[in-house]
Amino acid sequence: MKKYIPLALRIIVAIILIQTLRFKFTANPISVYIFKTVGLEPLGRIAIGILELIAGILILIPKTVWIGAILTIGIIGGAIMMHLTKLGIEVNNDGGILFFTAIITFILASIILYLYQKDIPIVNKKS
Repeated sequence: MKKYIPLALRIIVAIILIQTLRFKFTANPISVYIFKTVGLEPLGRIAIGILELIAGILILIPKTVWIGAILTIGIIGGAIMMHLTKLGIEVNNDGGILFFTAIITFILASIILYLYQKDIPIVNKKS
């Protein structure tokens, strides 16, 4: 049972990251609004979408889980900061769903990174 929990966490994070791509890549009005508000429309929206796609794929590949987790923490950490500084918790009357999803994703990616820390070459350098 224990070996399935990390896999489940990885799948959850990948699904969250990848399901948001349709909004970014199709220029959904809410996504455009968010990125205009933070001054990153349109290139930032596309670039962050590509980075989220890469992170979602890397977190599913056993040898690159730690890279995907670090990338996710960085991307989502930036999203959380934008919510706290420019966007607010609630965006377009969403009830804070985007913000709380970002918090959950950040926490899960942090847990994943902790679980896979032994795979990070710099941390576990053999002398």
